[in-house]
Amino acid sequence: MSDVKINGFDLKILKALQSDARKSYRDIANELNVAVGTVYNRIKKLMDKGVLKGYTVVLDPSRLGYDLTALILIQVDGAHLVEVENELAKFKDTVAVYDITGEFDVAVIAKFKTRDALNKFVKNILKIPYIKRTSTSVVLNVVKEPPIQLSV
Repeated sequence: MSDVKINGFDLKILKALQSDARKSYRDIANELNVAVGTVYNRIKKLMDKGVLKGYTVVLDPSRLGYDLTALILIQVDGAHLVEVENELAKFKDTVAVYDITGEFDVAVIAKFKTRDALNKFVKNILKIPYIKRTSTSVVLNVVKEPPIQLSV
């Protein structure tokens, strides 16, 4: 989908929505000095092209008690990589699963309320067949983090 053409006007609309996804078409149109129908049509086109996938709520994980973030690197028997990744994605504490290159095959970002929850998570993923080994790092300080979907 890299052939999707986005112009400067589309970027202005996307920026307006990123600042406040609840912003009305009318407010965006007023801000950009164009007709409401123009904004509506552009947003519809961006959605149809898959550029704009939807709208979401941005949660603060720490305010919900998720103060512990872990990066878990996993080695997997290569023939079962996709199967294992799909299984890892089902865990409620998993916020991201990445297929990676290098010594490890999968990187998982997960959020927890307690060290005990992290401990149980790691022990549970080690029960998944075809996982060879894991290496877990705990995040000490978040410098930059995109919005995360939590299973609350």
